[in-house]
Amino acid sequence: MTALTIRQVTKSFGPVRALSGVDLDVPAESLTAVLGPSGCGKTTLLRLIAGFTTPDAGTIAFGDQQVSGAGVSIRPQRRGVGYVPQEGALFPHLDIAANITFGLSRAARRSRQRLDDLLDLVELERRLATRYPHELSGGQQQRVALARALAPKPSIVLLDEPFSSLDAALRLSTAQAVAQALRAAHATAVLVTHDQDEALSLADQVAVMRDGRMIQVGAPDTVYTKPADPAVATFVGAAVLIPATVRGQSADCALGTLTVAPGSVQGPAQLLIRPEQIQLLAEHGADGVTARVGEVSYFGHDATVQLHLEPGGPDIVARVMGNRTPQPGTRVRLAVDGLTAAFPCEPWASVARRSLSGR
Repeated sequence: MTALTIRQVTKSFGPVRALSGVDLDVPAESLTAVLGPSGCGKTTLLRLIAGFTTPDAGTIAFGDQQVSGAGVSIRPQRRGVGYVPQEGALFPHLDIAANITFGLSRAARRSRQRLDDLLDLVELERRLATRYPHELSGGQQQRVALARALAPKPSIVLLDEPFSSLDAALRLSTAQAVAQALRAAHATAVLVTHDQDEALSLADQVAVMRDGRMIQVGAPDTVYTKPADPAVATFVGAAVLIPATVRGQSADCALGTLTVAPGSVQGPAQLLIRPEQIQLLAEHGADGVTARVGEVSYFGHDATVQLHLEPGGPDIVARVMGNRTPQPGTRVRLAVDGLTAAFPCEPWASVARRSLSGR
């Protein structure tokens, strides 16, 4: 069952085209992350779904009910949408209980049961109900904002970069708790974000936007391993792109002969390799090409390693486990694990010009 259907939605603000022919299907009881850089149209799309603004063309439907387009425009308060903005936007003069139950009927507000259920759902202690927003941490405030959005049991929950103001550790734990709460509530949700890790780790479906268009929609692993083009590949995670010649499922490149996915482009191509696919082996051995280790960036759990291929090959980046970090200046052999993706051959400068940033 599709909970949200968007067809050929277009929106302009004066001479600026914010959205151009956007299509998107969001399955019921799922979390879809709309991923893209600032200015690509993510928030505009979210505001159209909520009903805060209307599309110039195209339609939006919740299940079988059309809510926007073709002469129909249902008001936001009648759409049954829960909205979680970036900063939570809690009422500072109301305690947590009043914030959460604000959108409920008087009878529901008088009953403690719904409040307790929501606090449990977002993993907040019930004793916090009498506190005020300024007495909670940023992560707790965002959980309260989610509880308030879920309180009236909306058809769809919309989240507009709700974790962007949190520090890294709090952001991860809060995002995971929010995703878990949404699934426990059997909610259909759309999360707008520019954070690739957030989209890939939280969502059931990732929708990548560029310049007001929907470029690719799919499961997180599909978008990561089979990106639509080099620009998506470099935006959704780190990527190594090197020239290659593809024949069948074999690709000859500076890293040797690698295996590409079935149905890949043939002839001259750009080969996509993820840094974690590049394995560093001992220098002595018959297999693999050799490289000299350049700059190493250590992150604890893992590290990125700059590699200078010998003799005179391109520089590439590998990701290794933190406890297997080589020393700069040492020589290693390289091997590539798993399938690679091939794109039609195109100068990297051209790819950069049409990158996801639109610059």
